[in-house]
Amino acid sequence: MANITLHCFSCKTRLEYVDTVGFREECSKCMADVHVCKNCEFYDTSSYNECRETTADPVKEKERANFCDFFKPSSKSSNAKEQTDKLKSAAEALFKKKPN
Repeated sequence: MANITLHCFSCKTRLEYVDTVGFREECSKCMADVHVCKNCEFYDTSSYNECRETTADPVKEKERANFCDFFKPSSKSSNAKEQTDKLKSAAEALFKKKPN
């Protein structure tokens, strides 16, 4: 039996499952669906249909439960906005004008 750990895309609560994440699983804290694109390893906003799995059927609602057979729980604990904010801060610090 393999333990699966992921973080809810909505509230960032750490969730643990044994072997698989069911299609109807919900976050114990915010009740958001768990088997969703935004919790998947293949979710990528820069990819076609926002999915790196090229043979997956398109899913319109990325925050709603779906029956995608390619779903792989994401190991990322932070969302894309947090990563973007960190990169933006680093870039601003790099190009910040230094006093003479």
